[in-house]
Formats: sequence, C-alpha cells, structure tokens
Amino acid sequence: MAEDKEIQEGKIFALIGYLWILCFVPLLLKKENKFALFHGKQALVLFLGEIACSIIIMIPILGFIGLLFLFIFAVMSLLGIIHALMGNYWRIPVIADVADKFNI
Repeated sequence: MAEDKEIQEGKIFALIGYLWILCFVPLLLKKENKFALFHGKQALVLFLGEIACSIIIMIPILGFIGLLFLFIFAVMSLLGIIHALMGNYWRIPVIADVADKFNI
C-alpha cells in the first residue's frame, strides 16, 4: 500500500521529468519519492542525450545520425511519460543502466 501511495504522489513529477529540461523538477523537488526519482534519472539521461544529438546535428556528415537518435530519444521520452502515467517502473534499455550510475 505504501508503494501505491508513493507512485500516486510521484506520477505527475515523473511525467514532467520527461519534458526536456524539466527533468530537474523530480530530481530537485521529489528526492524522497523513489518513483519520481527513478523516472527523473532516466529523463536526465535522455535530456543529456538530446543535447548531444543537437550538437551532432550541426556537423554536416553526422547530422543525419544525430537526427535519427534525437527521434529515438523523443520516442523514449513519450514511452516514459506513458509508463509514468500507468505507474510502471519501466526501465528504458541502455538508458536505465546509465541512470542507475547517477547518485542523486
């Protein structure tokens, strides 16, 4: 029951975290909520990846690859939002492994 309450309280913060720079909202405002923190860490990794892709897009030869990865990150963010709303601890492949290394 305590976990259900934690998920309900953290849902909106988990969702907001997947909206680009707003990934810092759950990391700063809901540190004590495991659900919001879990999604916030994944959102932070996606955000950093999106920034890297935005830089890569500017390089003429690598621009298409950066655009492709930017699209993939956008899809992962959308899926993260859906899973956060459903109350799932969904581990995004590769992204979750990197997010686990953050000690926030």
